[in-house]
Amino acid sequence: MSGPPVKRSLTLRGHRTSVSLEDPFWREFRRIAAEDGRPLNDLAAAIDAARDPETGLASAIRVFVLERVLERNS
Repeated sequence: MSGPPVKRSLTLRGHRTSVSLEDPFWREFRRIAAEDGRPLNDLAAAIDAARDPETGLASAIRVFVLERVLERNS
């Protein structure tokens, strides 16, 4: 089991923000960004821009990570 979410800092389109993510999600998010050759903040900004306004950024990142893992494993 992973520990509690940890607050992480990001810069989205020039503005600092933070998200609280569990370590496994954060590690996989970083791995995906590296695999795609994208800066982490760039990937976070793309997820932020595409998410439903009713969904928090941390939740949107978790869903993004889950979908990528499921895609890779199928």
